[in-house]
Amino acid sequence: MKKACLLLSLIVSMHILSAQTYTPDWQSLDARPVPAWFSDAKFGIFIHWGVYSVPSWAPTAKEGVGVYERYAEWYWQRLMDTSEGGKKLHNLFKNFHDKTYGPTFKYQDFVKDFTCKMFNAAEWADIIKSSGAKYVVLTSKHHEGFTLWPSKQSWNWNAVDVGPHRDLAGELSNAVKATGLHMGFYYSLYEWFNPNYKSDFNGYVDSHMIPQMKDLVETYHPDILWTDGEWEHTSAQWKSEQFLSWLYNQSSVKDNIVVNDRWGSDTRSKHGGIYTTEYDLEGSNNLKNKVITHPWEECRGIGSSFGYNRNEDLADYQTSQQLVNVLIEKVSRGGNLLLDIGPTADGRIPVIFQQRLKDMGDWLAINGDAIYGTTTWAGAPEKKDSSVFFTAKGKDLYVFCNKFPSGAVEVPGLKKPFSVSLLGLSSTVKSSFKNGLVTIQPPTISTGNTDLKYAWVFKLEGVL
Repeated sequence: MKKACLLLSLIVSMHILSAQTYTPDWQSLDARPVPAWFSDAKFGIFIHWGVYSVPSWAPTAKEGVGVYERYAEWYWQRLMDTSEGGKKLHNLFKNFHDKTYGPTFKYQDFVKDFTCKMFNAAEWADIIKSSGAKYVVLTSKHHEGFTLWPSKQSWNWNAVDVGPHRDLAGELSNAVKATGLHMGFYYSLYEWFNPNYKSDFNGYVDSHMIPQMKDLVETYHPDILWTDGEWEHTSAQWKSEQFLSWLYNQSSVKDNIVVNDRWGSDTRSKHGGIYTTEYDLEGSNNLKNKVITHPWEECRGIGSSFGYNRNEDLADYQTSQQLVNVLIEKVSRGGNLLLDIGPTADGRIPVIFQQRLKDMGDWLAINGDAIYGTTTWAGAPEKKDSSVFFTAKGKDLYVFCNKFPSGAVEVPGLKKPFSVSLLGLSSTVKSSFKNGLVTIQPPTISTGNTDLKYAWVFKLEGVL
């Protein structure tokens, strides 16, 4: 009888949970939990790909510009911005454009060279899968308004009507899902030069933006909707709460969809789903090393740009070790890393990106247990060594050393471990325990063992 009652109670609880209705206000919408798969995944690949991939140019650090000024995907806006504040960047982009294409060449003319003729969705999916990433976010539409699927709202300015004449979003979505990864889409709320956006904002929201987002969701059933371009209007003006209420209650992806916090000028790190940082920045705040308790994600490029920038040199790209270290640092603070690649206009993932992704995948093949499905360690000691990080899973603790330790590694505040091991090494690791302090004696590693590199992870079983 007790078992029957317990089963009935469980069924009723599940029904109540599944019948949860979210009303179009932030108090209700913010109460929706972020689907658990996201926090367990830890690592995703961002893809910025569009007409901007044709000129594929932006200034870099050598031109003395800031982080947000190095984005090649902003080519059109920089080219047209003659305001006092935009003058410096305008001149840099205009000089390049006129010299390379001529002063009468319009941005829209680039679309004929956005051919994507070497794009193979299955190959992309395999490259991403081998990186160890668990999800993908593709720019379905950036601020230029060009969509990578046959959107009715972007007639003659989408990848099926012009350019490659292919449903790029659909092809990649199918290929990514076939590998078992989660597929998501970036979507820009605003469009720089859409005349309806400029002259009739409310009409743009009602007849263009919201129908377009619903079409994207119901056509491809993504696991992530990653919005951007929200800063010119409030979430109320964008009608974001009404859209999210539909997304959470009525859409085909209502139970599994993850959204971010870019739904209006009033929402970042306050409302929506996951919080987002960009090159460690959220607005004007540097959030590196700061604790964020809400589910969050850092997005950044392998280089300084999200869209492919052929002006970047080797010095502009993060090394494989630096990228592994970025992943560790974000995950140890409870976040995810969304690492961007910018494909070329003909549909290739540049070889340097492929190499970086392979190196990360090789490292994760050995050390992924310390990344996926982990949480922060609440008992982590005050940071004294910037090269040591921690994650936790159940009763086990993982200790990351971004430099191979030259001496003993001491970790206080623990129970006596059942065992101590170095991930990727079959031999035992010597350790001692006294008064809650675990002291690890790093093993001698053969110089011929090239699989262990970038960062070394000790697993302490049963210490929490």
